[in-house]
Amino acid sequence: MTLDLLPLHRKGIISSINFDAVPLKLIEIGCLPGNEIEVLHIAPLNDPIYILVNESHISIRKELAKEIVVEII
Repeated sequence: MTLDLLPLHRKGIISSINFDAVPLKLIEIGCLPGNEIEVLHIAPLNDPIYILVNESHISIRKELAKEIVVEII
């Protein structure tokens, strides 16, 4: 499943990323295959989503979240 479909407060492991679509900054903070990721909050209109990855909190658009494939833990 992609990150935009990960339920609120659920954790997952990143299995793959579209490196062409994901900004370098997101990769630098640890958004890489094998790392744990969690959806902490979803904005009222369902975009953006607030995530925790590699001890960093970041807000990303759902369009970008569709480029990150995760497996639910």
